[in-house]
Amino acid sequence: MGMDTEEGQKSGAPQAESEWPELEKAERLARGAALKWASGIFYRPEQLTRLDQYRSREAQRMCSIESRIKSTIQSYLENVQTGLEQLSLALKEVQEAREALAEARGALRSQAEAAHTLEPLRELADQHGQLQAVTLLLPQLLAVPEAVARTQALIQGRGFLEAYRVLRELEQLRDEVLELLGGPELPLFEGLTHLGEELGLAVGKVVGSARQLARDDPALLVAAVRVAELEEQRDIQLQSSCPGRPRAWRQRCLGALRRALEEAYFEAPAPTPSGLAGHLAALREALPAELALAESLVAPCCPADYAVVKLWAHTLHQGLCQHLQRLMDCEDLGSQDIFTLLHWALHIYPGPEMMGRPDLSPEADISDLQPLLSLEAVEQLERTYTEKIKISIGEWLQKALEGEVAEWFREQEPDMDPEGFYHSSLPAVVLQILDENIRVTTLISSSLQERIYGMALRELGTFLRSLLEALEHFSQEHLKDVSKPRHYVPYLLVCLNHYTALSSSVSLLQPTGVSTPTGVSATIDAALGDLKKKICRLILDALLEELQPLFVALPSRQWLSSLVMLDKVCEQTASFCSRFSRVRSPMAQTLLSESERAVVLEYLRGLMQGKLVCRNSSERIQTSERMLQDSVQLRELFLGLELEENAQTGAVLGALQELFRLQDPGLLSLEVSSFLHKFPDVSEEHIGALLDVRGDVSREQRQAVLETMQANPPPPPPPEGHRPLFSLVPVPSPTLVFCFPAGSCS
Repeated sequence: MGMDTEEGQKSGAPQAESEWPELEKAERLARGAALKWASGIFYRPEQLTRLDQYRSREAQRMCSIESRIKSTIQSYLENVQTGLEQLSLALKEVQEAREALAEARGALRSQAEAAHTLEPLRELADQHGQLQAVTLLLPQLLAVPEAVARTQALIQGRGFLEAYRVLRELEQLRDEVLELLGGPELPLFEGLTHLGEELGLAVGKVVGSARQLARDDPALLVAAVRVAELEEQRDIQLQSSCPGRPRAWRQRCLGALRRALEEAYFEAPAPTPSGLAGHLAALREALPAELALAESLVAPCCPADYAVVKLWAHTLHQGLCQHLQRLMDCEDLGSQDIFTLLHWALHIYPGPEMMGRPDLSPEADISDLQPLLSLEAVEQLERTYTEKIKISIGEWLQKALEGEVAEWFREQEPDMDPEGFYHSSLPAVVLQILDENIRVTTLISSSLQERIYGMALRELGTFLRSLLEALEHFSQEHLKDVSKPRHYVPYLLVCLNHYTALSSSVSLLQPTGVSTPTGVSATIDAALGDLKKKICRLILDALLEELQPLFVALPSRQWLSSLVMLDKVCEQTASFCSRFSRVRSPMAQTLLSESERAVVLEYLRGLMQGKLVCRNSSERIQTSERMLQDSVQLRELFLGLELEENAQTGAVLGALQELFRLQDPGLLSLEVSSFLHKFPDVSEEHIGALLDVRGDVSREQRQAVLETMQANPPPPPPPEGHRPLFSLVPVPSPTLVFCFPAGSCS
């Protein structure tokens, strides 16, 4: 048996090892522990005598363990047997329950078949019950057509409250019948939906006439509003359970009120530009009266929820916004129409005459209303207005200039003002045109005023350039025939007075708080400066044109021996400059100064031409004395014309005469250095020409003078306001001397 066990163990070991690896591991650990214990116990030889005792003890332990294992296994087996018996019993009970359920299912199937055969009887019983209920309502059903006809008659006769009561009864009857029958609506009630819509339309139409009914028949208005409010309450109660809800009769009434206001004021065709001012004036009177009507008559006829005054104010405001937008879209709006529209929208409408009235009801609630015109719309209108005004101003200024130019060719002298100055209305007309168009924009906005101010300055610059072109044409006509225009210089002096008036008044155009656009002021100043220079140049050209024949013989031998020639120059100059008294200061002094300078420059030009060469010392002394006399005579002339001496340039003649009075040419270098210090713009060519007029300067002396000029330190920069003199005097080129006689080179 032990062999069998050992063989069983050997044969079962691989199976246990393969099926229970933990069991094999536990067995190995047990064997190892047993060996370790045995080796510890029997390590010493004296302990081997106790081997039988240990063997007997271990045998007893093994028997005890085996008995406990058998007991445990026996208990487990008994429990398994009990479980199997219970499972068998449960299976039997389940089978019995299944059989019972199958029998019950069969019984139910047979009962359902029996109930199905009774279904027609049940339907017949239901129909009988419905017919019995409907039979009770039959008198009311028979009265439905009459009630419908009566309701229609009440609607047409505006008996809204009674019509609504009858309609409510009909709808209630319809709902009861529908609930009893549980089927589709009877044809008898098919017209109720249309009848309700007809009543709603009639109520809305009456409420839309509230503006008139509030005066004539407020009871009718109250009845219509009452019907709408009753239906609104039914909408709240039935909207989730009844088809066709909500009917929204309150919103229909509010919409009718809005449409009536819009049709009354804003549905008419837009007025023509000529009638725009009258149209806006009519709105200014009508809209406040409309708000007063809403507050005093319409609002008491409506519930507080209607907020009638606010509805009126907001509806009129929105209608105005759209109305003004349509007016803006008109392409034929002129500048005056745009101005009227802007002024009305920005000032009249929100002002104390309309929406800003002290007696305006707080119920209007206008605090959250947007402006009638958006910022973009205002900017567009201002831009369009500026463009149209620019065209108008340009045309007005051109017409004024054309009228002024026509006067230049008149046969009589220019008009004079009470102070004795040449006068024309042109500056006043120009400034009035610009000023009026700038000042009137204070009624609109600062932004428009700034736009118009900048545009006006630019148009003024354009006008000044046109005036320059007209003066150029005027001078060209004079050059063609010096006798025409007859009063050429006086009208040039008139233009100079124009310059004075315009330059002194440009700053008056600037409105308070408005800055001048960048660059425009400089452009105007430049245009005015060009105008002044042009007029002065033409006047001086006219002066030199008269003096030119007299300067042809200056200097000459005749000039040395006679005072008549310069006397004629002075007489002609005095006669010409006497007209400067018609020019306002400071331009009169400027003209005198420029005239004196022009005469001196012409004198110097003649001197530099080399037409006179002194032949001896006597002629040089005579030339010096003559130049000194001429200097004194010119000074006295212009002093008599009230030109201050410090503004005159004739002193150069007194300085030049020193170069001719000097007897020793060797001292010319010192004299030239002194002259150069007084007049730093004099050149070597000028000094050379003057030395040629002396007639006694050798080449070496000339070279010494020129070297002295070159050796002098550069002159300091001229003071502010200093004007060059000699740099404006040309010096003729020296004549080339050939050593060969004139003739052919062949």
